[in-house]
Amino acid sequence: MNKGILLLVNTYHAVIKRFLFFLVMLVIVSIFQGCASTSKSNNQHLDQVDPHEEINRKAYDFTDRIDRVVFMPIVNSYIDYVPNAAQRSIGNFYDNLSYPNVVLNDFLQGKVRQGFQDTLRFAINSTIGLFGLFDMATHMGLQEHNEDFGQTLGVWGVTPGSYLFIPLLGPSSQRDVTGIPFGVFTNVLFYAGIIVGAPVTIPLTFLGAVDKRARLVGPMRIRDEAAIDPYLFVREASMQQREFLVHDGKLPLDLYYDEPFQVNPFDSEDKDKKIKKK
Repeated sequence: MNKGILLLVNTYHAVIKRFLFFLVMLVIVSIFQGCASTSKSNNQHLDQVDPHEEINRKAYDFTDRIDRVVFMPIVNSYIDYVPNAAQRSIGNFYDNLSYPNVVLNDFLQGKVRQGFQDTLRFAINSTIGLFGLFDMATHMGLQEHNEDFGQTLGVWGVTPGSYLFIPLLGPSSQRDVTGIPFGVFTNVLFYAGIIVGAPVTIPLTFLGAVDKRARLVGPMRIRDEAAIDPYLFVREASMQQREFLVHDGKLPLDLYYDEPFQVNPFDSEDKDKKIKKK
């Protein structure tokens, strides 16, 4: 029995090491991809937002197939048989586990007051809220925030770079992909895995993935029913959401200046007429 537990723990640590290695390599590859894409910037046929569209589409199709074949049957059973109150508590639990990432990036963005409020929120939900199962902090007036390292880089002027679709993880960008390791290292579940071991953390990790996918059932249904090109729908929606989060919902007007619908075609026709008259 002890040998079996020891084997599980060793396996868990080996998986974690490989996963972290994968994340580091992912960041390095994304940086080199960015360097490669800038050298091709003169190519008119290259989409500056998504220069790796061919690779991204393959990653999207692979992830979508895994999602439909493996995850959706489990997620549908989870939604059908787990009471809504229990689903809400499970979601609160996982939100609380990852909340130190929010606190850290509050301070990195210079939001000192919000950082202390989120620290208090995490402490209250971890204690009075029974390890985050109950969101007591919201009832006390401590609002939930959504911050990560990708947003922090955006706040300090780093542009998103090219769009990336990470297999099994979802949409990202050259800027936001750097936040994945931060999200892992600031998650309480990561350290619980080191202390408690695989027999506890592996089922918790799997349940967390199911809970996260269950929350996306609504948006994914809209994608399936309304989108002509699901890949483009996910890309545009995710990029707009990231800009919204980076600016805390207060988008500057200059973001819209380069949009095609802001150009009045009649203005250009009037200018052409004036030039001809001259």
